[in-house]
Amino acid sequence: MRAKARSIVAETAGGRERGGLFGRAAGIVLVLLALAILLSLGTWQMQRLHWKEGLLAAITERRNAPPVDLAAVEAMANSGEDIDYRTVQVTGTYLNDKERHFFATYEGRTGYYVYAPLELADGRALLVNRGFVSFERKEPEMRKQGQLTGEQTVTGLSRVKLAAKPSWVVPDNDIAKNIFYWKDLDVMASSAGLDPARTVQFFVDADATPNPGGMPIGGVTQFDLPNNHLQYAVTWYGLAAALVAVSGVFIFRRKR
Repeated sequence: MRAKARSIVAETAGGRERGGLFGRAAGIVLVLLALAILLSLGTWQMQRLHWKEGLLAAITERRNAPPVDLAAVEAMANSGEDIDYRTVQVTGTYLNDKERHFFATYEGRTGYYVYAPLELADGRALLVNRGFVSFERKEPEMRKQGQLTGEQTVTGLSRVKLAAKPSWVVPDNDIAKNIFYWKDLDVMASSAGLDPARTVQFFVDADATPNPGGMPIGGVTQFDLPNNHLQYAVTWYGLAAALVAVSGVFIFRRKR
């Protein structure tokens, strides 16, 4: 009986030892897996940081370059170049009765960006963001002075069109009320009675040249692209370092 009891105790102790080894091995694997994830996230954010810095530098170069004509920008787009924020100069006649209104805020005020089709010499149309008007001056008759007539030369920045609604939280465009919450170029053109096939496939944001009567307020292009990737990278690397420190302290205490 005593021999049998000793055998049972030995088997139990062996099982506990094997269980302890398995638990430690599983713990090490989990720590290494978590460490690999944290380091990969930090590295990814550093890659995003370099990409964002390159993008911001390219945008700064484009917006400060001398303006080119519309044909040059279209050629760039057709060759696959990034034309967003490219300085462009174009001449045409505004179709003021076909304005489209994009819901926006400017310097704390709620209102709209006025997108007016500019009829070009070849008969095509270009949607120009002429700038901001306050909520109560949405309708053209409230800002008659700013309704430019005759041939106009506009200098501004080319802006690429969106392929789809940016997010499900963005409301659907209200075509009946002529209020757009996202810039669907083809729908903006067709709702104004324009042929999308005869509409230039990018927008132009007009510069800050003052308009008669002060409305619309031009030069509303936003350049505040967020660049928090370094902060995120430091956070992920910091968590990785904390994990290594905590694991080291735990192992040291177990050995003691």
